[in-house]
Amino acid sequence: MLSQFIVNYQRNVMDIISHATSWLTNNEGLVIEYVVNLAAALLILVIGFIAAGLIASSIERLMNKRKIDRTISSFTSSMIKYTFVAFILIAALSRLGVQTASFVAILGAAGLAVGLALQGSLSNFAAGVLIVGFRPFRAGDYVEVSGTAGTIQDVQILTTTLTTPDNKEVIVPNASIFSGHIINYSRHDKRRLDLVIGVSYKSDLAKTKAVLKAVLDQEPRLLSDEKVTIGVLELADSSVNFAVRPWVRTPDYWPVRFDLLEAIKTALDEAEIEIPFPQMDVHFDKSELQ
Repeated sequence: MLSQFIVNYQRNVMDIISHATSWLTNNEGLVIEYVVNLAAALLILVIGFIAAGLIASSIERLMNKRKIDRTISSFTSSMIKYTFVAFILIAALSRLGVQTASFVAILGAAGLAVGLALQGSLSNFAAGVLIVGFRPFRAGDYVEVSGTAGTIQDVQILTTTLTTPDNKEVIVPNASIFSGHIINYSRHDKRRLDLVIGVSYKSDLAKTKAVLKAVLDQEPRLLSDEKVTIGVLELADSSVNFAVRPWVRTPDYWPVRFDLLEAIKTALDEAEIEIPFPQMDVHFDKSELQ
């Protein structure tokens, strides 16, 4: 039994080899053509992907060298790269004998179905185009978008990358950026400091105003050509609040703010002007305690 099985197995293997050899002999030209086409398609893919990457990076470097905003150069290079990749895939399939016309039609129908399923991604893409077109911010700007504040690093096809002041990377979908408020703190070269300084109701208001003005006069980083506002802002529950509003260069905003608050506190202490803290007075009716 075992010997018969082995003989049958060997006969079947020989038949398979014989049929395969016969088919290869009869279709030698077809096999060679298919192998050549397959090799050519792989070569198109490899060279095409490398060329697409090199072309996209070269265009981005050229645009950066011409001092074009990095958000535009990055977005443009990404679009060029993916466009090249699409053409490369079609060329490779065409080399393999796939009818690209019908393939494109199928791809279009599939793209429609995928588009309906990925409406969020399409809206992100459209928002990315609008961001690059209208340029509400540039790379390096400090902005507040979608509840996140940070420095713009890069604008891609679907997302925008920010770096927060504590060095965290935040990736925000483009659609949520463009559909909400965009606050750009870096767009203008100067900003106004809005300080609120509270003093006691017992304080001399004219003296307090003079002390605040003296502190501002000693700060050289304030813009002298801009009007400085010092005035009573409100009569709050526990304090008289002064509005102190000088102007500074945008890069000096936070350093000047920190230094001014410290200098104002020191000057008010030296002038014996009290800075109150929230408090509550409780009065007891002695008649009710008897």
